[in-house]
Amino acid sequence: MPSLKDVIADPTKRRNVVDDGVNVIEAEVADKGGLSGMAIKAAYGTVKRIKPGFIGGALNHLLDDFASKVDPFWTAAVAKGGDPSATFVRQGPQVAEALLSITDARARQAVGPVRKTYDQLRPRATDHVVDAMPRLAGLLKKHAV
Repeated sequence: MPSLKDVIADPTKRRNVVDDGVNVIEAEVADKGGLSGMAIKAAYGTVKRIKPGFIGGALNHLLDDFASKVDPFWTAAVAKGGDPSATFVRQGPQVAEALLSITDARARQAVGPVRKTYDQLRPRATDHVVDAMPRLAGLLKKHAV
């Protein structure tokens, strides 16, 4: 089974991963409820309205870093003969923090409303990313198997 970095090295596969990744993000945002969900939906809607295509572009830009962070989880699961999807769900908090370390570093460089919005949403971000693990694992399995 190829590493995630190998998968996204192919331009066609990378485009498919980005497109499916945007679909995962859209589905996760749509599923959010409560006050936190309202805040996420509002922020997401604002970004899409102000800068169409931003989400896919940002995901494409971050994809190499994301792959580097999650590849160790993926390859360890594959080496053990296990289902990488199950590993991602079981180790959701660790995978989430690995991914969020990237956006945290980027957010520290941001200013103005982007930084403010990130800082407001970050306290619950781990929970939201953990909630997305089944979809994320499915996306990775689809493209890396």
